[in-house]
Amino acid sequence: MRLVIIVGSVRQGRFGPVAAEWLASRARLCDDFDIDVVDLDTVWLPDVMLADPAASRPQAVQDLAPWLAAADAFVVVTPEYKQSFPASLKNAIDWYDEEWRAKPVAFLSYGGASSGLCAAAQLRQVFAEAHAVTIRETVSFHAHHDQEHLDRHGRPDLAGCPFNTGNEAARAMLDRLGWWARALRRAREAEPYERATNLYLGA
Repeated sequence: MRLVIIVGSVRQGRFGPVAAEWLASRARLCDDFDIDVVDLDTVWLPDVMLADPAASRPQAVQDLAPWLAAADAFVVVTPEYKQSFPASLKNAIDWYDEEWRAKPVAFLSYGGASSGLCAAAQLRQVFAEAHAVTIRETVSFHAHHDQEHLDRHGRPDLAGCPFNTGNEAARAMLDRLGWWARALRRAREAEPYERATNLYLGA
């Protein structure tokens, strides 16, 4: 199965790439997943949505679409800013539709007094509207600030991060994510997923 880990923050000196690299290293220990890491800072999605939903999507949106469409599962790495998630992440979710449907989404959150769990809670509502299935198990890190775990060259310092406390949480989350990814892939293969609106309103 293909797991896509999405780095949601685009701020300078982000902790997100460090967290994503660590989670990818945990996921590679599993036999379930092939892993891609998508950093929203490098995909250059437009921040102005199209007025006409039938219009052709911008090239950057088209370039990322196959990576998301091929995924069987997602982990969203999100900070918490003012008790919510970053605008860059909402923008990325809104550009896509079918790519999210009937697929499981888990969260790695960090920052703030809630360890980013306020951001994760709001994302659960957003992904429900995208017809995705969110995973209860979450990895969260308390009070990890963006600049804390960069080396003197500004690169992620994985060795300097106290991630050992998150190993068990990551294992539980990845196990549950794998279960849902297998179950939902079988379901999509047996019957294509369609919006409920067309099924029950006489269409």
